[in-house]
Amino acid sequence: MKLAILTCGMLPIPAVQGGAVENLIDFYLEYNDTHKLHDITVYSPWNEKLANHPALASDVNHYIFIDVTSHKARIARKLRSIFHSNEYYNYFIEYYFEKVFADLKKQNFDYIILENCDGYAYKLSQRGYKNIILHTHNERRKSRSMYDTRIYNSITKILTVSDFIKERFSALYPVEKIETVHNGIDLKNFTRKGVSPVSRQQIGFNDDDFVVVYSGRINKEKGVSELIDAMLMLKDIPNIKLMIIGGTFFGNADNEDEFVCSLKNKANSIEHKIIFTGFISYNDIADYLQIADIAVIPSIWDDPFPTTELEAQAMGLPIITTVRGGIPEEVSEDNAILLETDENFINNLADAIVHLYEHPEERKQMAAAGIERAKLFDKATYAMNFFAAIEAIS
Repeated sequence: MKLAILTCGMLPIPAVQGGAVENLIDFYLEYNDTHKLHDITVYSPWNEKLANHPALASDVNHYIFIDVTSHKARIARKLRSIFHSNEYYNYFIEYYFEKVFADLKKQNFDYIILENCDGYAYKLSQRGYKNIILHTHNERRKSRSMYDTRIYNSITKILTVSDFIKERFSALYPVEKIETVHNGIDLKNFTRKGVSPVSRQQIGFNDDDFVVVYSGRINKEKGVSELIDAMLMLKDIPNIKLMIIGGTFFGNADNEDEFVCSLKNKANSIEHKIIFTGFISYNDIADYLQIADIAVIPSIWDDPFPTTELEAQAMGLPIITTVRGGIPEEVSEDNAILLETDENFINNLADAIVHLYEHPEERKQMAAAGIERAKLFDKATYAMNFFAAIEAIS
């Protein structure tokens, strides 16, 4: 088949600036390059890091890059914000879409795959397109419900990242139109090495510390503030320490927003026990996870299917997490402690950390179970299931 891949255009593909969605796209493009399944055209914003990228040499995956950062593009975006202020997305995304569409309309694709941008289905339907597959990584936005009927009529199939998201979409769309394709990760990358290239001493920890790790984007919904509150409750246990890996947005190492500053202020009284690493490249995350004893992923929103859970269990880390969204589909009771995000959440979070701290044998059992479960979510399995779902349409 001849396929087009569209994202909202915030981050480039290949994923040189990170991004969970962008990494997942790279996985199935890599699989397609190896197995020569389909002729795929990928639309992506340009980034100078893409120059001479090896993925561009593929004979089945073709990349068309859109300029969004030049002086000319910035002026054009600004004009769009003035003259087209009431569209589905903001002017940046709308500008990007129109540049993509200028090329898209010149070609004939069997299907257009929209990666997490349902608004494009609405815009394409207005222009007569119906051969659309929506690969959605999030819930439907209720604020856009006025567009639901038009979007539904234009979509051939919906791929969701979890059964949780599938259930949400099935309230509006026929269930036979929806299929779950669980996310995957590169298990070769997330495998423990004999000696980690990153040492505890480099980060500021001691060998006898019990290191708790949080990895992911830092925002309110991820529960990082509640995790620091739990650490404050454990301030009298000197060896329990926390490493927070991540930034406010993908690719930003130094950009600290008001929320991150508030977290650091909250942690000031025990700053010797909490270390913020800032943004770490996706290729290096495993080296940092390896120096930890357990992972805590305390999402307080309905996280659809966070890959950080998959990465932690693949690295053999016992996990403390929540029963929100698609998380229970990723881990099991054998390798994770799942908590409710109720009024006792912070206390229970602290108790769970202490419990694992005090039970090293249980940690070993959970680590082994996590490594075994991670095999269900290899990137090749993900890509195979992704293409199988598309090929089943025709």
